[in-house]
Amino acid sequence: MEIIVRPLISERMTKATEKFPNRCGFVVDKRANKYQIKNAVESLYNVKVVDVNTMNYSGKRKSRYTKAGFIEGRKPAFKKAIVTLAKDNTIDFYSNI
Repeated sequence: MEIIVRPLISERMTKATEKFPNRCGFVVDKRANKYQIKNAVESLYNVKVVDVNTMNYSGKRKSRYTKAGFIEGRKPAFKKAIVTLAKDNTIDFYSNI
C-alpha cells in the first residue's frame, strides 16, 4: 500500500506553510493511520515528524449540462494529513522544478 499519494500544494496550504514553516500537507491512502503516515514521511524526506493530524473528505457531487444532456458524477473521496515537523526541519517541494 502506498501511504503517501502526493504532497498537497494548494493556495490554502501554501498560506499555512508560510505562517507555520514546519507544517506540510499530504494526500494519503484512506486506510493509512497516523503511525504509518509518520514513518512514511520520515523515511521519504529524512525529517523528524512531531505530530500528524488527519482529515477525511467525502467526494462532492458535480453536474454539468452539455450537448449530450445533463451529466452527473462525483469527485473522489480522499484523506488529508497535516504533518508537523521538528523545529529546524523543513521540506522543500519546489526544489526539483
